[in-house]
Amino acid sequence: MSSESEIAALIQRLALRDRAALAQLYNTVSPKLFGVCMRILRDRSDAEDALQEVFVKIWQRADRFSLAGTSPVGWMVAIARNHSIDKLRSRKPLGDSLDAAREIADTGRDPEAHTVLKSEGRRVDRCMGELEADRADAVRNAYVEGLSYQELAERYSVPLNTMRTWLRRSLLKLRECLDR
Repeated sequence: MSSESEIAALIQRLALRDRAALAQLYNTVSPKLFGVCMRILRDRSDAEDALQEVFVKIWQRADRFSLAGTSPVGWMVAIARNHSIDKLRSRKPLGDSLDAAREIADTGRDPEAHTVLKSEGRRVDRCMGELEADRADAVRNAYVEGLSYQELAERYSVPLNTMRTWLRRSLLKLRECLDR
């Protein structure tokens, strides 16, 4: 895997419409982005289609990528995640059910649901605070930024199996904390 700076440089070349950079970027990050699409869509054909559409979006939006505090891989993962979620929503048929009518009628946020969501967020934050700092950071990088085990192992300078153990034990601690 290329370094973050190499990937950022490829994105900058995309902004200049460099097709060779697109091919290089595709070869570098397509497995990771395909994994994101696959996890959300759960259908190989849909994930393959989504991946192609994601790279079109990356090509079109490369000039909007900013190096100011943004991980290039995180930026692309966000595009893949959002596109896959949109694709998933678009294939969900809107029937004549009561739920569909509520979705159409309710454009505002339910205050009770919003309060519950904020409360759950505070619980997760509290439980993340109980983890060791590097473990909590690794969990965020894995499940928010979408970094692979290998990328995390390299970032924290630990063996791959150690990283897997960190994440597994951290998730177990989080579940235990959230169940209290």
